[in-house]
Amino acid sequence: MVNGANNIVLAVRSLARKPGFTLLAAATLGLGIGATTAIFSLVENVLLNPLPFKNPNQLCTVWQQTATGQQLGISELDLDDYKPHV
Repeated sequence: MVNGANNIVLAVRSLARKPGFTLLAAATLGLGIGATTAIFSLVENVLLNPLPFKNPNQLCTVWQQTATGQQLGISELDLDDYKPHV
């Protein structure tokens, strides 16, 4: 137990002697842990969790196209008009 306490004291003294290195090491660890957490959260929510819909494989996008080729979204009333044709 005494040897472990001596190691901790030695480590703290070494870090206190070089505050620039200590700050750089802490910042590097913080950025690494933060980036890893952000990427894992993104992967989990986008790839691992299922979509919050009953049949996500049946989702589709509906739009209308103008004469110039521009794609526009449609309103719910227009969508109701298209439903009997699907």
